[in-house]
Amino acid sequence: MSEPAAQFPPASPRHRRAHDSVPAPWPVPAPGPQSDADPGPAGPSYGPPPAIDVGEYQYGPPRGDASPRGYRGDGGLQQPGPLVGIEARDVAAWFDDHKVLEGVSLKMEPGMVTALIGPSGCGKSTFLRILNRMHELVRSAALAGEVLLGDEDIYDARQRPADIRRRIGMVFQKPNPFPAMSIYDNVASGLKLAGIRVSNKDYVVETSLRRAGLWNEVYRRLRSPGGALSGGQQQRLCIARSLAVSPEVLLMDEPCSALDPTSTRRIEETIRELAGQVTIVIVTHNMQQAQRVSTNCAFFLASENTPGYIVESGPTRQLFENPADPRTADYVHGRFG
Repeated sequence: MSEPAAQFPPASPRHRRAHDSVPAPWPVPAPGPQSDADPGPAGPSYGPPPAIDVGEYQYGPPRGDASPRGYRGDGGLQQPGPLVGIEARDVAAWFDDHKVLEGVSLKMEPGMVTALIGPSGCGKSTFLRILNRMHELVRSAALAGEVLLGDEDIYDARQRPADIRRRIGMVFQKPNPFPAMSIYDNVASGLKLAGIRVSNKDYVVETSLRRAGLWNEVYRRLRSPGGALSGGQQQRLCIARSLAVSPEVLLMDEPCSALDPTSTRRIEETIRELAGQVTIVIVTHNMQQAQRVSTNCAFFLASENTPGYIVESGPTRQLFENPADPRTADYVHGRFG
């Protein structure tokens, strides 16, 4: 049966249907069922862990010359530069002849947390994958529009997908550490896969685990398998792995949907601590979570015969307390979805 011509974007370099030969930097789980369960309120923030003697590892602020990709030659983090936002302009997406997104424009501000909310099947996760060029890993996928990282078009023909995925990290719904690899090596694998060489890998691993809120729980067992951690710890390990390559944007696809309330609270604390250090975009079905962690919010909606689109976007408080569209009010107050 022939494909309906009207459903496809016109042929142009921006409308990509060919499978990207560049693999994702680590295992990419297929989209799975989503949970609407409320994991509970956020708890108090934890203070920084005490100074620790970890035997063979030599941790602490190093000294050295500068090197690219956010690290000094000795492995220490560079002084952070200006925070970078990400913007979608008139994005549309297809899988074969099925259009799943249409006319999506959204500006995700630098150093802030933007939450994407909406019922299942409205294209939130697809949009998230478009933001770091993972959508094109699906053979049947196509897209139109622009995505700007700062002032750079990430779909420009001169941009390498692998470089974009280093600069725009992804944390998936289901934790995906390398289960037989040690905690230490799981974090360091981000550097290896990104082709980043540092002379003080220990410092990078420690810094990443601290930023992910996991260091004080695992510092005595860094050589234990990552798969032996609890679900919440595995998710924070994946966050640490993403942070090790010093991304400019961190995408999170329902990172707490499979976690218990305590683990969810710790992930939310980590998100709040990272805000101001990196631009974060999070997909969540949990309205309380969106209110707790995000500064800005976008409400997606789709119907059986209509692709997903943004009904309304703006400051989170405004969308929840004084939305402009009655459909937004109905959704955030639980009257549908």
